[in-house]
Amino acid sequence: MATELILSLIDFEEKDLEQMRLVAGERKLLTRKDFDGEIPPEIWEQAVVILGNPTPAQLKECTSLKLLQLQSAGADNYCKPGVLPENVALCNATGSYGVAIAEYMVGVTLMMAKNLHLYRDQQFAGVWRDLGPVMPIQGSKVLVLGLGDIGTEYALRMYTLGADIIGVTRTRKEGPPFVQKMAVTSELDELLPEADIVALSLPGGDGTKGILNENRLGLMKEGALLLNVGRGTAIDTEALTRALAAGHLRGAALDVTDPEPLPAGHPLWHEPRAVITPHISGGFHMRDVYEKLVVRCIRNLAAFNQGRPLESMVDRSTGYTVSH
Repeated sequence: MATELILSLIDFEEKDLEQMRLVAGERKLLTRKDFDGEIPPEIWEQAVVILGNPTPAQLKECTSLKLLQLQSAGADNYCKPGVLPENVALCNATGSYGVAIAEYMVGVTLMMAKNLHLYRDQQFAGVWRDLGPVMPIQGSKVLVLGLGDIGTEYALRMYTLGADIIGVTRTRKEGPPFVQKMAVTSELDELLPEADIVALSLPGGDGTKGILNENRLGLMKEGALLLNVGRGTAIDTEALTRALAAGHLRGAALDVTDPEPLPAGHPLWHEPRAVITPHISGGFHMRDVYEKLVVRCIRNLAAFNQGRPLESMVDRSTGYTVSH
């Protein structure tokens, strides 16, 4: 009988790999560094656990797989029919990225509210000119679509800056104490005209695709700010391009786009009201993210080895986490 393997596609530090080996039981833990080139087919075949985000083609070789622990919070690419057998447990890294991405969101919110991105453009052009009024954060209404780890951390930070927070979730639920009002997705049309800032931290999938279509972008308050750190497919890109060009919105900060990456010739690249970053608000850019992911992997490896419930399992019908 072939040896059961745990395969890490994440570049963990050796001290952390040692901790994972301690909880892995009799299973051998291998990493990409154990191979000179490509990981051979027999390794994929023997892997019962994979840590990281393999490609769909690689997953087709994983005939023994029982647990896929992603390094991303988003799991939509693995929820599509045929990508992952139903008997394979799918867990994401929710809880690892909230602080890092929320700080990015606060940063771009302040940048656009205070015209700092436009002043930066002027600097490169050698222009000294007052660009006029700015948007206050204190007293503003912030509509947060998706109150998971990321949305909640952003809502907390904006609350401390004096904003009034409205949280939007799929189903009606009680929110944290710093959220003044909780609503559901079906109420978006009534909420959008009230919001000064609309922030999206939604997973991908049919339930969120095009949630901000041309009609809803038109419903947004004149001069509002839009942020998206979830999936680019949540916003109609061409409709957003038109809304920005027409001056309907004050600005849009996009760490994700549709398509992604955004094609080189797309007009959004040259839209002064747009701030575009290449899906970098998360990742390992902050040490905090790495350390939280290490803990998640160790805890789920231990749970898997001992037959206990896994953390952060994903409901493949929605892309949302069903346990923590």
